[in-house]
Amino acid sequence: MLPFLSVRRIVSLWAAAVAAPMLLAACSTPVGPSPAPAPAPAPAVQPLPAPVVPVEAEPTAPATQPAINFIAATSGQVAAALAYADKVRGFGPPELTNEINRLGEPGDVALAQMQLGLALAQTRQPADLARAQGLMQRVAAGTGPEAQQLAPLARTLGARYGEQRKVEEDREKQSQQLRDSQKRIDQLTDRLEALRAIERSFSRPSNHPPAVPAVPAPSSAKP
Repeated sequence: MLPFLSVRRIVSLWAAAVAAPMLLAACSTPVGPSPAPAPAPAPAVQPLPAPVVPVEAEPTAPATQPAINFIAATSGQVAAALAYADKVRGFGPPELTNEINRLGEPGDVALAQMQLGLALAQTRQPADLARAQGLMQRVAAGTGPEAQQLAPLARTLGARYGEQRKVEEDREKQSQQLRDSQKRIDQLTDRLEALRAIERSFSRPSNHPPAVPAVPAPSSAKP
């Protein structure tokens, strides 16, 4: 029994002796720092797509349209006519002349006829008032949809222009009568001054002595 145990112990000692240098070598080997983890790859930046600009038909802005047409399209013919009447009401004679020339012949367009009539009425001239009244009558008699919308206003303005014509004509007659009266007064004043001048000439004393009539010499009698 003893010999067997001795053999096992010998084997154990031999194994320990062999393993000891290996453990010492392992312990003496320096342990290096662990490598840093590789950085995560940055996410790829996708390029933004170019903005898409929708291509649309160019709208007709209200600022590029005549104001009267824009109002007519949005608020109706009557609103457009009233806005134009308020506009030309503040025009002076040169501006009215330019505006009437710009409008020209309105043709059969009801709103253009009313515009010209409104501009003509502001001149206060009998001939222009007569033409403005005729234009309003044309609008009132129109059969188109625009004319039908403007007809009540055209009849009202036509009647007003007729009354205004009578007032202007009466005023012109009174002015003419006043001018004629002033002319007669001036003529009578001139005549009166002429008579006064003649009267003053008679009453003015003369600087020359009155002439003495010559006495005829007595004729000598012969015996």
